Amino acid sequence: MSQHLAERSIVENSEFVFTARDLEVITEIMRRETGVSLTGAKANLVYSRLAKRLRKLGLENFEQYCRLIQSPDGEGERMEMLAALTTNVTRFFREPHHFEHLKARMLPGMAQFARGGGRVRLWSAACSSGQEAYSMALTLLEVMPDAARFDVKILATDIDPNMLREGEAGIYEESLLDAVPAAMRKAHFARMPDGRWRVSDEARRLVSFKRLNLIGNWPMKAKFQAIFCRNVVIYFDGQTQEMVWSRFLPLLDEGGALYIGHSERVTGAAEPQFQNDGITIYRKQSAGGRA
Repeated sequence: MSQHLAERSIVENSEFVFTARDLEVITEIMRRETGVSLTGAKANLVYSRLAKRLRKLGLENFEQYCRLIQSPDGEGERMEMLAALTTNVTRFFREPHHFEHLKARMLPGMAQFARGGGRVRLWSAACSSGQEAYSMALTLLEVMPDAARFDVKILATDIDPNMLREGEAGIYEESLLDAVPAAMRKAHFARMPDGRWRVSDEARRLVSFKRLNLIGNWPMKAKFQAIFCRNVVIYFDGQTQEMVWSRFLPLLDEGGALYIGHSERVTGAAEPQFQNDGITIYRKQSAGGRA
């Protein structure tokens, strides 16, 4: 038995030996490539999500898995690992006050601007399987039913290609539609033969799904009037959080809105350039100092 296999597994009664050294390798790759900070307290979560990968790959222990994800041939599996360890909790109209603010305070002006020939863009950063982006689209269609006739689009990005595929399909279990108002469900969802529901083509045409790492390269150059980035930077360390907030600033129009998670706060160099406009809602201040 190798010295590694002789080391004590940090997960009790585990099928695969999973040592502190293995956890260190995995958490460092996660931090470096996604910004997500996983502590030793997450050992059981890491094990449970990645044990499935070991079974699928026919590996005997996490030492072999760590060698694979660190190797030149391991890029594909590193992507699978990042996807497996990324938290994808989402639902339609999560934190409804954000959508009420978007509808009442932001979209009327955006609609007027678009009808005058302007370019309107909204961004769902860390969109997971698409419920947030479609909630934005459905809210937009309430204010501007003819949005598709104008230059109005919603960008939905996520690091996990599996989630992006689900978002593009726009098909959800009925239980996931509980927060969707009945009239909106009737207008913008169609029941499929298997009992699931599909988002209308009208709403889906407004949303473009793209892969993007929040701590990687951002190819976008034009500005957004609203950005939703909720319940994701909470998994980053403080320095990375401040970096993300600062990167949003040049991409947000003056007076544009940034919506963040209920446990998050804008901090660092970006903070003075935002004005609070509600619970976890920030408006970018204009040059004159007001949003």
